[in-house]
Parts: sequence; C-alpha cells; structure tokens
Amino acid sequence: MWGAIEAGGTKFYCAVGTGPDDVEVSEAIATTTPAETLAGVFEFFGRHPKVKRLGLGAFGPVEIATGTILRTTPKKEWRGCRLAQRVEQALGVPVLTDTDVNVAALGEYQWGAAQAADPFLYLTIGTGVGGGGLVNGRLLHGALHPEMGHLHVPRERRDRFPGVCPAHGGACLEGLISGPALNERERRGEDATAWAIHYLAWGLLNLTYAYSPRLVVLGGGVMKRPGILRGVRTRLRELNQGYAPLPQLVRPALGDRAGVLGALALAAGATLPSPD
Repeated sequence: MWGAIEAGGTKFYCAVGTGPDDVEVSEAIATTTPAETLAGVFEFFGRHPKVKRLGLGAFGPVEIATGTILRTTPKKEWRGCRLAQRVEQALGVPVLTDTDVNVAALGEYQWGAAQAADPFLYLTIGTGVGGGGLVNGRLLHGALHPEMGHLHVPRERRDRFPGVCPAHGGACLEGLISGPALNERERRGEDATAWAIHYLAWGLLNLTYAYSPRLVVLGGGVMKRPGILRGVRTRLRELNQGYAPLPQLVRPALGDRAGVLGALALAAGATLPSPD
C-alpha cells in the first residue's frame, strides 16, 4: 500500500491506496502552521500503518531533493520547514517529493487526461498559479522547478489593476489572474473572467513556444468559471495567428483528485524526479 500527501497552500489531503479505484482520501486539513497541519497528517497515517512509501506533492518554492520549503515562500510559518524529513521521522517510511503541480501532472499522465501525451503541461489557476509537466517521460526540473505562474505577460494599457503577487505585483500570471486577484478585480467592478482569459492565453502562448506541448491540462478553481476554457482557446488562436501548432487544452479528468492521486503514483514509482 502506498501513501500520498498533497500539501497545498490552503489545505492538505492525505491518501492511501494503489490507484483511483483503490484509494482512501482524508478530509481537507487546513494549511495553518506546520505543527497544527502535520498533526492532522500524522493522525490520518496513524490509522494506516502498512504504508510502504509515501509521495509528497508540496507547495513551493520547495527544494525537491530534501523536501524543504524554501524561505522565499509567501507562507511565513513554513519557511525553512523540512517537510519531507518531518514526515519520514514521524511515520518511519521513505518519502519522495515533488511540487504539488508536478504530481498533479503525474496523476493525469498515469490515469487521466494526459495518458500517452508527451510532452504535456499542467497548469493550476487557483489560490496561486503554478505549472509543471512531463517531457520524455520525466517530470520537469532544473535548478529548482518550474515557476510558470510567475511568467511575465504583456500588460494591457487600460488594465490598472496593481496585482497581488508579493514578488512581482501585477507583472506575472499569479499577480493578475489567481483566485485572489480575480476576487479583487470583481470587488473593483471589473470583468474578472475576461481578464483571466486574456492573460492566461498570453501565458499559454509563451509556454507553447517554449515547450511545444501536445496537450495542456488546466485545473484549479478559476478554471471552473463558466465559459473560461472556451474563451482561452479562442484567444490563444487569435494571439498565435497560425504561427505554430497549438496544444489541446483540457480540464483534468481526475478533477480535484489529480494532486493526491499523482502523489500516490509518485510513491508507487510511476516516474522519479530527474537526477539533476
């Protein structure tokens, strides 16, 4: 039996099992402080002592090799938290770590919308904006890991929104179209969905030219807005002007379970982080 933790910026989910048809998922555990949140995690796994290995998909920025949350995270209580180490010590099982978005990509590759799609990308647009993906059967890594949500995109002159990203203000996707950004736009009387369509299409255009993906899975709460996926497809075609082949844009077939199921797949050894 494998274990999984989807460690998101607002909530954690834990699971045990072998796949989508054989899995038990915990109730949401609020991401507050390491002590409070991990107490709920350990209580769940305490009821499942037969876990052989655990996959961890963590919010970031995170050091993949050690599973440590870096000090650049906006979540102050978690800066420097040795998350994987604390889980290993408490549960006595090895832990494999990746980003929460990369494990969601892995879940869709194993059991969802991205089966046989390589290369492909996964973007989540919710409380934050994050991205990951898989190229040649390997999850994307480099000096750190992809930070696609912080891609800078051209600003419309008429857009006076200051942005909400603590690092880049209104210069990047997260600052312009994350859930909190759209909520603030709506408070200001703006058509938030229209802005999300416009800027997300710009981000996808740049990612298309950089990675040439066959498919992009678009998840997160923002993508549940009516008409947004159709609008992004249309705007992306307009921006591309026929220049390059465009990827298929789809929603995650695994829905909100993509992350925790992907962490389960990571634990099972479906694919391992690249050695670099």
